[in-house]
Amino acid sequence: MTTIAFSPYAAGLVLAGTRGGGALISTDSGAKWNVVSGLDGRDVRVFAFALALVATGTDNGVYVSSDGSSWKQSGLPNTSIDALTVAAIHPPVRLVAGSDTSTNVAGPPLYESTDAGATWSSITAPISGTVISRLAAGPLPPTGNVRPLVAGTNSGLFLSRDNGATFSPLSGGDLLPSIDYTQIAFVTDHYDRFYVASDGGGSRTGGLWLTRDSGKNFTWLVPPIASITALAVSNDEAPILYVATFRASDHSPALWAYHDTGASPRGSATATPTASGVRISQNNQNGLLDFLRPLSSSQTPYIALGVAALLVLALAAVSHFRGSRR
Repeated sequence: MTTIAFSPYAAGLVLAGTRGGGALISTDSGAKWNVVSGLDGRDVRVFAFALALVATGTDNGVYVSSDGSSWKQSGLPNTSIDALTVAAIHPPVRLVAGSDTSTNVAGPPLYESTDAGATWSSITAPISGTVISRLAAGPLPPTGNVRPLVAGTNSGLFLSRDNGATFSPLSGGDLLPSIDYTQIAFVTDHYDRFYVASDGGGSRTGGLWLTRDSGKNFTWLVPPIASITALAVSNDEAPILYVATFRASDHSPALWAYHDTGASPRGSATATPTASGVRISQNNQNGLLDFLRPLSSSQTPYIALGVAALLVLALAAVSHFRGSRR
């Protein structure tokens, strides 16, 4: 498996991508699975959901479906799509896709469709990096009709508030460290609150951070292992984060859970990856996220997840080895 995604709009709909084997679908929250049609032989890497449309990024462009079971190619053939998000969930559906396929356009390869994938065009974004690792569109802000778009590349993190016309850096200088950002997740209906994580691009760097003010300030969440290969966030005001890590020294994956109540993480201190400035709030004395502890404390809810844990660990390993090619 390369990815698993639950639809936020269709109850019970779950999609799972494979490497070279297309995708699987469940309509009963994972109790039973079937092979989808139209994605035979594809590497399926990411799913994105609109109200009446599902899109997926593959090793051969973007495919779309009305129900998740039957798929057709939307565009960008011969383009490897690693990142995909829905920037407008109502018709006309707006999709944004990122690739690791080299192009002649300056900056990392970024594409958009404003007609539910019928046509595509390049976004010329003056952002650093050669690969788009992750894309996430947040909830609508209180005013306006444009969702915030966060892009992670193999060398930084960037935010757009105008549908990709311009991007502001959230890394470099006195911001976050200039590393690869492979995980981005917004919190419930908060347009200004999201988590970002990095696997370090195969190096010993990486990390997990939270912002509550659209990236003006970040808090380091002191993960037990810096290389974060997968991240899932529950749909709660005080969410539980499920964090997969991978220790390259001994190829050891692990799964952790962290209950973010807004207080400082509790536990033993760990080393914080070097950042370049003062805008990151570091909980240096309350640091280590605990593993295999019951969900009894507000900040130490780390438990084993059985079969689900094994699945996430497998995805973590896949993510690590995919990341090593960047």
